[in-house]
Amino acid sequence: MHHSTAWRAVGQSPWKFLTSSWPWRSFLYLLTGGLFGALVLTVLAALTLAGVVSLVVGVGAVLLLGVSLSGIVVSRVERRRLLLMDPDPLPDPHRPPDGPGARGWLATRLREPATWRELGFTAASLAAMWWMDVLVLGVSLGVPVLLATSPVDDPGAWPLAVLAVCLVPVAPYTITVWAGARAAMTRAILAPRDGELGRRLTEVRASRARLVGSFDAERRRIERDLHDGAQQRLVSLNVLLGMARLDAEPGSSVARQLDSAQEQVGLAVDELRELSRGVHPKALTDHGLPEAVGNLTARSVLPVTVDIRLPHRPPAAVETAAYFVVAESLANATKHSAATRAEVHARLHADVLTLSISDNGVGGADPAAGTGLVGLADRVAAADGRLRISSPAGGPTLLHAEIPCR
Repeated sequence: MHHSTAWRAVGQSPWKFLTSSWPWRSFLYLLTGGLFGALVLTVLAALTLAGVVSLVVGVGAVLLLGVSLSGIVVSRVERRRLLLMDPDPLPDPHRPPDGPGARGWLATRLREPATWRELGFTAASLAAMWWMDVLVLGVSLGVPVLLATSPVDDPGAWPLAVLAVCLVPVAPYTITVWAGARAAMTRAILAPRDGELGRRLTEVRASRARLVGSFDAERRRIERDLHDGAQQRLVSLNVLLGMARLDAEPGSSVARQLDSAQEQVGLAVDELRELSRGVHPKALTDHGLPEAVGNLTARSVLPVTVDIRLPHRPPAAVETAAYFVVAESLANATKHSAATRAEVHARLHADVLTLSISDNGVGGADPAAGTGLVGLADRVAAADGRLRISSPAGGPTLLHAEIPCR
């Protein structure tokens, strides 16, 4: 919904407009604007006067600095009030402080153009907007009341009463039109500029990439701990059980129990190896994407043709994203597509890794169906790449990923 919705509402049929919520929302918007404007004017005037008077003792500088930063608080309230007229919230244009504590916050805010733009908005609001809110409410509601309360014993008063009755239905239109204009001006001034939005988007992308990188590093640590810790202990235990089995009487109850224990330990080792590969395959860390995908497809029940030719190893984050795209795609093909074969193709062109996984299954892969495709798209997007899926009913299914290697 856009801020011009209020003006479009005015253009509706009178009955539909007057029975809607727009007149009341506009009234509350202007009423709170007038009250808040009067409060801000009083507080800032007092702080400015006190700051100028006490400037010689040093305290005044702090008060005047507070006045300079008052636009941040005023604009925050105005963004909240704007929701009465426009449900689409305005994003905060301020970035996180560059340093810790109040000093870091202050240094960042004083360097931001948004801080001074908000101060300018506060000045404009105090100079014109808030008393225009009061004036519109006074004219729209006060004039009809004054006309209607004219002395009843005055023979010339009845035309004024008729005029008052005629002005009452006009008041909602006047109030809503000005409220829509007021909201439009507020949004135009307080909306973040392209540079500020671009910076925030860059910060979000960088933060997401750091989170994914930290997550992948933790997966590699867990895989190392499983491989070098629990898995090695189980292998050692299996060897000890085998040596104990040699000392046991053949065919005895102890020998059978040792055989059973050794079999269970072997199964546990196999399961732990599968678990460690799912967490983060050691082959990916040690040998790279082609080796890891080769090991993955060798264990797949679905025949897979692998064609990966890379002149050099991509960055670790790119390799990890590509590996899990292949792993999840093949798992989906095995579980859901009834495919009889699949293909994995990867090339490194300039600084972009292109990856394609296709199968000859029944198609119909839908990211909304909870098959893990949304998670794959998020992982690729975190690496600043993109994932495209083609899966018409009847097949085939093709996943194509492009991941920058910057």
